[in-house]
Amino acid sequence: MKRCTTLVGVIALLLADLAMPAKAADAPQSTVTGSVTVVNDYLFRGLSQTNRDPAVQAGIEYDHSSGWYVGAWGSNISWLSDASTSAAPISSSLEVDVYAGHRGSLGGDWSYDAGLYEYYYPGTYPNGFTLPYTLEGYVSLGWKSLSLKYSHAFSNLFGFAHSKHSDYLDLSWNYEFVPSWLVNAHVGHQTVKNNPGFSYTDWKLGVTRNFAHGYSVSLGYYDTNASRPLYTNADGHYLGRATALLSLGKAF
Repeated sequence: MKRCTTLVGVIALLLADLAMPAKAADAPQSTVTGSVTVVNDYLFRGLSQTNRDPAVQAGIEYDHSSGWYVGAWGSNISWLSDASTSAAPISSSLEVDVYAGHRGSLGGDWSYDAGLYEYYYPGTYPNGFTLPYTLEGYVSLGWKSLSLKYSHAFSNLFGFAHSKHSDYLDLSWNYEFVPSWLVNAHVGHQTVKNNPGFSYTDWKLGVTRNFAHGYSVSLGYYDTNASRPLYTNADGHYLGRATALLSLGKAF
């Protein structure tokens, strides 16, 4: 809770600074964008967050011409409540994320992005439960349609005890091969500090079709090498299995 409050405070101060009045001649330009998406399964780093069920997701972001940005994103989840028992009840069924960062160009075809990202899961948890709230810092370097991103956890990672300083390395390729059609490829590796059996690699290959007025459709194949015994939930579902993911989105 404290980590989330701290990041929200940073975002509030940044928004207040960006909102300070300026002379008309040099008034900064800013944009607000958002999106709503429906998916047949919410996959995060290759793992199902909804026990193979659909999810509705929405996000909003404020971008300043200086390169600074802040945003929020949310989705329904079930991975926490799926672990609930009568002796140790867990009620969380929602993920709410807040983030802030700076992105820009390094010249030519090179770009960068760096910031902080807080994953927050409102709900009730039993005494002694390692809370899933996670604060990560990230930095990425892009070249044309390629990007390499490194994320580092400054807190325990998604409820793993003693997992501070876990990290995730992600290489992505998003290439528009014909107008409005993109191929999406990705490989990532999650390291869970002090829990080596839970570390794994995930990958995907997909295609996205963009339409007028901000609509898009994506279809992808996702898979992992996550340990089946460790990533099988109480319903007997392996959360890292190979999955075809269909998403329908609207950007505004």
